[in-house]
Amino acid sequence: MESKAIFLPAVAMATLTLMVWLRMFFLRVGQMKRDRIHPQAVATSSQATARLTDSRAADNFRNLFELPVLFYLALVVAALTGQVAPSILGLAWAFVGLRVLHSAIQCGYNKVMHRFYAYAAGAAMLWALWAVLAIGLLQA
Repeated sequence: MESKAIFLPAVAMATLTLMVWLRMFFLRVGQMKRDRIHPQAVATSSQATARLTDSRAADNFRNLFELPVLFYLALVVAALTGQVAPSILGLAWAFVGLRVLHSAIQCGYNKVMHRFYAYAAGAAMLWALWAVLAIGLLQA
C-alpha cells in the first residue's frame, strides 16, 4: 500500500480543525461586533470567558490539540516504519470520523453524554492504533 495514503486522515483532521477555527472566529467576531466588545476587553481567557457567551467552538478547537497530537504522531510513525496497512488506515479513518462527530456535537447541540460517547470511541480508536503500531515495532 502506498505510504502517502496514511497522510490523508491527517489532511482530513487539519480540515476539521480549520472548519472549527472558522466557526470560532466568526462567532467571536460576530458577538464582539453585536455587543460592542472591545478586543482588549477579552485579552485573557478569563476575560473572554466572562464576556463571550458561546464558547463551544473555542472549547472544541482546544480539544483538537489534545488527543489529535498523538494521532498525527502515530501517522508519522506508521509512515516512517512502513506500517501503512489496511488496519492502520481503518483505525485512522475511524478516529477522524469520530472526531468529526465529536466536533459536530460540541459545536452544535452540545449534549454532554453524546459528546462523551464520541470522544471515548475516538480515544479507543487512537489507543488501538498505537497498540497496532507498537506490536508492529516490536515484531520488526
